[in-house]
This record gives sequence, C-alpha cells and structure tokens, in this order.
Amino acid sequence: MPNHRMGRAMPAVGAKNMKKALGSLIGYCKKYIGIIIAALICAAISAILAVTGPDYISQLTEIITDGISFSGVNIDLDAVKHVAFILIGIYGASMILSYIQSFVMNYVACNVGRKMRTDISRKINRIPLKYFDSHNYGDTLSRVTNDVDSISQSLNMSIGALVTAAATLISCVIMMFVTEWRMALTAIGASLVGFIAMGAIMGKSQRYFNARQISLAKVNGHVEEYYAGQSIVRAYNSEEKGLKAFKAANEELRKNTFKAEIFSSMMMPLMSFIGNFGYVAVCVVGAALAFNGSINFSVVVAFMIYIRLFTSPLGQIGQGFSGLQSAAAASERVAEFLAEEELSDESAKTTVLKDVKGNVEFDHISFGYDADKTIIHDFSAKIKAGQKTAIVGPTGAGKTTIVNLLMRFYELNKGTISIDGTPLSDITRENVHDIFGMVLQDTWLFEGTVRENLTYGKSGISDEKLMDICCQCGLKHFIMTLPQGLDTVLNDNVTISAGQKQLLTIARAMVEDAPMLILDEATSSVDTRTEIKIQKAMDALTKGRTSFVIAHRLSTIKNADMILYMRDGDIKESGSHDELIAKNGYYAELYNSQFVGA
Repeated sequence: MPNHRMGRAMPAVGAKNMKKALGSLIGYCKKYIGIIIAALICAAISAILAVTGPDYISQLTEIITDGISFSGVNIDLDAVKHVAFILIGIYGASMILSYIQSFVMNYVACNVGRKMRTDISRKINRIPLKYFDSHNYGDTLSRVTNDVDSISQSLNMSIGALVTAAATLISCVIMMFVTEWRMALTAIGASLVGFIAMGAIMGKSQRYFNARQISLAKVNGHVEEYYAGQSIVRAYNSEEKGLKAFKAANEELRKNTFKAEIFSSMMMPLMSFIGNFGYVAVCVVGAALAFNGSINFSVVVAFMIYIRLFTSPLGQIGQGFSGLQSAAAASERVAEFLAEEELSDESAKTTVLKDVKGNVEFDHISFGYDADKTIIHDFSAKIKAGQKTAIVGPTGAGKTTIVNLLMRFYELNKGTISIDGTPLSDITRENVHDIFGMVLQDTWLFEGTVRENLTYGKSGISDEKLMDICCQCGLKHFIMTLPQGLDTVLNDNVTISAGQKQLLTIARAMVEDAPMLILDEATSSVDTRTEIKIQKAMDALTKGRTSFVIAHRLSTIKNADMILYMRDGDIKESGSHDELIAKNGYYAELYNSQFVGA
C-alpha cells in the first residue's frame, strides 16, 4: 500500500508567526529593495495623479456651467481644451507609472519565487534522510509548488495594490479637505464603518488561510501517494478506501477554502455598499450646501468622483491584506521547511580517501532511527580488502540499516566505522559516496535517455563501453529493441518491466566503477535465468573490490568470502557458507528452509 505519512500538524498562524513569516519573506526581497521602492514610488505617484483629476474635472464643470445661461451658450472652448489636455496628461502619466509598478513587481515576484524554489531544492540535499521518514512527500512538493506560487502571486498583486490604495486614500482625503471640509467629513464618516468591518473580517479570516494551505498539502500528498501506487491499490481492491480518504481530505480543503474565500469575498460587497452609501451622503449634504449657496455645483461633481476614489482603495486594501494573509500562511510553511535541521557542516574536513584498498571495520557501533529505540545494539566486524561480504537474516534484523550507516545516510549513536583505518566521521559524505557504487532493491530511473540514466553522475563514457556493460547485464537485447537504442527517452511511453529497471540500475553501478560496492537485494526482481547472468557479471564486477551484499536468495551469496547472519541488530554468526552450514545454526536453518524440501 502507499505510504501514509501525512507529516506533522501545522500550527495556526498567529500574529507572532505571521510577523515571523513575513519577516522571512522580506529577507528574500532585500536584493530587490531598490527597485521595489522605485516601483512603490511609481504606484504612489500614479495614485496621486489620479486623485488630482477630479479637481480639474471640477474646473471643467465650472467652465461649462459658466458658459451656459438663459441668454444662450457661450463656452470658452480654449479653456476647455486646455483643461482637457491637462487631464489627458495626468491620466496618461498615471497609466504609465502604474504599468511600470506592475512590471517591476511581477519581475520581483518571479525572481523571488525562483529563489525560493532553488533554496528548497538545495535544502532537500542538506537535510538528513530522517526528515523524509516522518514527512509526507506530497507535503514537501506542495511547499515547492503551491506555497511558492501563492507567495509570488501575493507579491505581484497585493503589495503594489496596497501602496496604490494607501496613496489614493491619503491623497483623496487631502484633496477633499482642500476642496470642502464639511463634505470631506461627510465622506469619511460614511466610509469609516468600512474600516471597522474590514479589521474585524481580517482578524477572523487569517486562520482559515493557513488551514487552506495545510489542507492543500494533504490533498497533494494523498494524490501523489495513490497515483504512484495505483497497481497496489487496485491489486488490493482499495479503490473505495482510497477514494474515501481522498474525499475526506478534499472536503477538508473545500471547507477551509470556502471559509477563507467567504471572508475574503465579503470585502468587495461591503466596500460597494459603503461607496454607494457615501454617494448618497455626499449628494444630500452637497445639495443642502449648494442650496444655501455655500458651494458650487462643480464641487458636488468633484466629490462624486472623490467618493469613488476614496471607497475603492478600501476594497483594494481588503483584497491586498487577504493576499498577504495567504502569503503569510504559505511563507510560514516555506520558512518552516527551510529552518529544518541540516546535516552537519563538513567544510573544515580536509581528509580525502584516495586509492581505497577497502579494509572496513565496524567497531561496537550502536544506532536507532529514534533516540529511544535502538536497532543496532553492539555491532562489530572486520572486512578485509577485496572481500565479498554477505549480510543475511530475517526481516527487521538491521541489514539495510548497516548499509545506511556505511553510506553515512545516518549518523552513529555510538562506535566507529572505518575504511582503511580512517573513521568515516573524519571524511565528507561526498567522499564516502564517491567510494561506493550502490544498487538498491527499490529501482530509480528518471525521465531521460537510456544513456543519461546509465551514466548518471559520470561523463566521458563511450557507447562501446556502455554496450559492453549492458551485454554483461543481459540488457543488450532490450536496448536493441528500443526505437532509438541508447538515445531512447525513458518515460511513460516506454514499457519497462521491474526486472529491466533493476538491470539498468545494476549497469549504472558498473558504469560508476567505484572501488567498493553495496548491493541491497540487487537481483530480487529478475528471473532465475537472468539472475545467473547477473551473478556472473556481479562476480566480475566485485572481483578485487570490497563489496557488501544483502540478499534473501541465499543462492546468490554462497560464494561470498564472509557471511554475517544478523538478528535483532546483532551478529549471531559469521563465516563462509560451508563453515556456517557445518555449524548447523541460524544460517543453516535459514538456508535449509529455502532449499531443502523446495
């Protein structure tokens, strides 16, 4: 069945967490702070220019009304043209500056998103493998895609909108008071309720934005797991069970999205109502003042536009803060991942193993994936250079764990592992990985050509050498049947059996040509006839090299120089095949269970 590690529960984003998340986001923007400030200045100037327009419209209205009388129409067209050209210039400049702001913020958002995805990708290479033992793959994928996209969109849309709205709001207030203070108070008083309502809505909605991001990660994780394991899901008739789990996660996402969006969508209707209410208030007060002769009709016209300009920013501010709330929730998830504990810094290590002979010593090592649960208790063994060492035992004995420790995928709790007398802890992980070629039971191929998969991490390998290795591994016929041979792209359109995948990973290890080898159930997915061919190739490959072989098929390790029988994290028996059979102990019992009476 697919792996159901749904990861740790995410805490709700409180005010403190939101500030921390936004602080992390600001850190990503520091590189672009200069052009961001320039863009925001453009946004502010654009808003200010737009707000000055009503004053000229008021002047235009006065020119027209002054030219209309009972005796006839005598409008000063030159004055109309003059004001009209000024308005065109103002609104044209406002449009250009607004576009510049939008262009710059889009540039920044795209680059910040790229930097975040790059940092997450690099982080993945620096965090211990134990992270993936306790976290859902889909959740990590969601941080790279959905969360980063949410942040990019918010940077692009929300910040510029907030600055424009704030500049418009402030400029509008100033212009209204300059024009007519009584009507300004009327407009502000009518709109004040909008600010109060907006603050209340934002206080309620933040937790739902965070919950939406978490729910989205759960859905992604479920889809990733069940789509990858479709053959197993169907083999066990678990479609309904999988659909039920998906429906539950999908329903949770629907509820959280609905709650987040319902609060967010309240902003625009509320602002629309406040705007219309403002129109009514301004018209009533303006009519009364005009009737008393306190103001001209042109002032009422100007304030009708001011009301639109004044209430519109309230909605933009509401939408902008909704975007920032979504970005804060996404930023916290990205920041949490980037703050995960990393592998220890090894830049100070200068010891490099070259010309490796292959003497390996396990000196009283102890290890547990969890601090309170030890798997390897007191493991000691000495492997001579060039020896082929087989590690056998029941499931859960610790065989693969020994290999993981040998590769430094995990760090020891106690003891020392040495190669040619040098402790692994004294050399870098990269150096350790260069020493070993590795073939795992779980095959891994990426979408690329056969050649790219075989030469993964290597360069300068000729086709003749590749085909020679493929011939040794029994892959020549398979490659010859492919449409483009070694240049065939391995993707969903190319049918590859599990055995062929394993043969390709074995060939990859042969191309690596590392001084030491680790084979973890390397022939588990091939048939007996192919296994014989592979065994001959592996014997040639392991000749003169220190190699560690984990196998359940004991026929594949009869010729091993040393066989270690593990049980409950300890070595119970060691020796050659003949010695252990003669001892008639654990190994003999396991061997006889496979062959005697088969």
